[in-house]
Amino acid sequence: MTETKDSANAIVRPPIVLLLVIAAGLALHWFYPLRWLPANMPSGWIGAAIFALGLALFIWAIVTFRSAGTPVQGSQPTTAIVTGGPYGFSRNPIYLAMFTGLAGIAVGFDTLWVLAGLIAFYFVLRYGVVAREEAYLERKFGSVYLDYKSRVRRWL
Repeated sequence: MTETKDSANAIVRPPIVLLLVIAAGLALHWFYPLRWLPANMPSGWIGAAIFALGLALFIWAIVTFRSAGTPVQGSQPTTAIVTGGPYGFSRNPIYLAMFTGLAGIAVGFDTLWVLAGLIAFYFVLRYGVVAREEAYLERKFGSVYLDYKSRVRRWL
């Protein structure tokens, strides 16, 4: 008898990957700085603005999820397909917010290491988390999720 867990069974929790990329990128920057922006650019302010945009999207997405009564954590069973708020233009606004925040940190600290970490972050999320979430939602919600998937893009 096979027991199927009612969750996406992602390989890792995205906030953990995000924190690891930030920590590794900033540590590498401390040991061997790789700057990528012009010296006269107000990178701190621009990075803070980009980070704030990501934070605002993150909060909006979390509030929308909670309002729909479904858990935010991917390790818990999804109870509804959320289509309102930021989920009307992206199927993954929480992850999009994480990308935006990470880009803001890369700009704000003017470090190519964190910017390069975005690539690793993308691949871990895309194949270790999002692919599993999509398969889970398709199994659990069938045509409801497939209809949503056909109308709303994965990222933007």
